[in-house]
Amino acid sequence: MLRHAFSISHHSSMANEGTINGSEVESNQNLTRHLLGDGGKEETDAVNGSESGEPEPSGRRKEIMKALEAVERDSSAIAESFSSLFNSLRFSLSQATSSTVDHMSCFSDAAGRLQECVLDASTKGNRYINSCLRLNEEMKGMDALATQLKILRRHVDALDTAVDRLVRFP
Repeated sequence: MLRHAFSISHHSSMANEGTINGSEVESNQNLTRHLLGDGGKEETDAVNGSESGEPEPSGRRKEIMKALEAVERDSSAIAESFSSLFNSLRFSLSQATSSTVDHMSCFSDAAGRLQECVLDASTKGNRYINSCLRLNEEMKGMDALATQLKILRRHVDALDTAVDRLVRFP
């Protein structure tokens, strides 16, 4: 599995760099052959065991080292890209969190002020209701007083009429 991933990543890194030319294509074809797990010997497709134009082992190692360097560069670039992405995400999350904290603080202040206003209005409303109840109780006594005033007025009118009769006596 490692051998297959190595050949794929080498081809993609070389294609990304735009450095594939005729000789490198041939060496890339050689690189795609799978390596044996016992010391890095190469499997050959030749029936008779001859290597038929393959590069020397030291040249082969140089190609492998170049491929590894390309993979390492690509990996480093990917790591930097992820690092930049995570920094950007962390910054955006920090701004969102800061904004959320600010909004929650503003909401808390507004809710606190609203609560104070509601309590004040409730207190004033209770005072008004108590004043109305007291006035209502006082007005109940006024009915009796009004009745007494009406009776008193009748008596005063009767007295006035009697005085007028006595004073005008012919």
